Amino acid sequence: MTRIRPRAVSPRIVERLIDAGTPPLLARIYAARGIARRDELDYGLKSLLPPDALRGAREAAELLADAIEAGARMVIVADYDCDGATACAVGVRALRAFGADVGYLVPNRFEYGYGLTPAIVELAARMEPDLLITVDNGIASVEGVAAARAYGMATLITDHHLPGDTLPDADVIVNPNQPGCDFPSKSLAGVGVMFYVMLALRAEMRERGAFAGRQEPNLGELLDLVALGTVADVVKLDHNNRILVAQGLARMRAGRMQPGLRALFASAGREPARASTFDLGFAVGPRLNAAGRLSDMSLGIECLLADDMGRALNIAQDLDRLNRERRSIEQEMQDGALARLAGFDAGSAASVSLFEPDWHQGVVGLVAGRIKEKLHRPVIAFARGDEGELKGSGRSIAGLHLRDALDLVSKRHPDLILRFGGHAMAAGLAIREPDFARFQGVFEEVVQELVDPTDLARTLETDGALETGYISLASARLLDEGVWGQGFPAPVFDDVFRVERQRLLKDRHLKLQLARNNVRFDAIRFNCTDSVPGQIHAAYRLEVNEYNGVADVQLNLEHFEPA
Repeated sequence: MTRIRPRAVSPRIVERLIDAGTPPLLARIYAARGIARRDELDYGLKSLLPPDALRGAREAAELLADAIEAGARMVIVADYDCDGATACAVGVRALRAFGADVGYLVPNRFEYGYGLTPAIVELAARMEPDLLITVDNGIASVEGVAAARAYGMATLITDHHLPGDTLPDADVIVNPNQPGCDFPSKSLAGVGVMFYVMLALRAEMRERGAFAGRQEPNLGELLDLVALGTVADVVKLDHNNRILVAQGLARMRAGRMQPGLRALFASAGREPARASTFDLGFAVGPRLNAAGRLSDMSLGIECLLADDMGRALNIAQDLDRLNRERRSIEQEMQDGALARLAGFDAGSAASVSLFEPDWHQGVVGLVAGRIKEKLHRPVIAFARGDEGELKGSGRSIAGLHLRDALDLVSKRHPDLILRFGGHAMAAGLAIREPDFARFQGVFEEVVQELVDPTDLARTLETDGALETGYISLASARLLDEGVWGQGFPAPVFDDVFRVERQRLLKDRHLKLQLARNNVRFDAIRFNCTDSVPGQIHAAYRLEVNEYNGVADVQLNLEHFEPA
């Protein structure tokens, strides 16, 4: 069951925002998201938190500046998702602009697993680096850093994941979530951390006079990559992250973007001049992620590093092909999972753990996310890995911190989970295949203990009813320009409508004509074939629908029920 609940809004704060120059529709929406002052909507770079506030950033800058002066060889070890790819591209582009000798390595996830493992260090050693730099990984790589030290390599860890009980013995660690870091924003993505390290490095090199007689590199040119990685990694869009994303979107809309990103927009059929957070999260990001899920993220990184538009377009086409393959695999796995769960009793179980021998380990996280959305339960989906292991990827609901839940499972049953890591809403782990049923039971016990039963009922928060005059193309475009995402959700409205027409589109999507106050609206409910009653209470987003060169407003239904 889904409950529709309008967000609480303070009329006094709405009036204050309007008086400060915020359009009335946006004032109401922002107030419902905790915005109380106009300066919280200031997305200028001058409002960005300073790099000095990030623990380890100054030391990292000194380490990197010394390495550049010494002509040392650097290798970036990247993660295999969109955040890791953009973080790697930011690091490589910035360091090369500073004069560094830098290469990168992104290990195949199916062969080498996650993080800076000793096996990856051995692989990196063939490139003969003096300094290893991790992006979007490394905070849990105690053994990997020790292996690098044994090879005589210095190590710089840049990460944003939650640390374990023991930190690696790296030369420098930059992570807003490490103990003792007072950086006000704990929600930086991996690419955000790397961007901050590059800001600190530029300041350090400026102090050393490194730019005398030459132009200082403009790190603002990398903000399109920072925006992409931040949105795609679904980190909380606090004020600092919204600044990074807003600045990146502004560059895209102005046509000032990396060739690889422009090529990804083209392959997705999206227009950069109207770039939105939706484009980054659901069109561009998945094309990069497809490389890490099915093949090798080196392909995605090469796309982001390409300076030649022709080469970028060729790589983007390959990524688009991989993404189509990924969608096909995901759909098949999802259909199988839903068939297994046809008799699932939501009243008796607080979690779902799934395993099929033929599932693709690069796609299980997506399937877990789809099932989580349908059943509103924490879901972990497993696929076979190597040497009798199962690789699992989980997605959670509000009210259950997934990594903490796995940590509790690990503490109570030390022999059960081989490895784990992640965030509140997403995590990964490995177990032995014979232990799947045992894990299923233990995880259910922990979730039952940690989650409040009220959190197992889906609540869809909305921005209330929308006046008829605001259901317009102009409003849809105004909202499209906003910075929305995790922790700062895109506007959803709800109201009662009369259903005048309905039909199936491509046998999968429900196309509707709705009416309210004698005004008709086009609407769509994706991936729904259910018949709709004559009157519905619907929660919906405004979106721009373009067909044959004509744009109009469309209601994208998130949920509906009989009214």
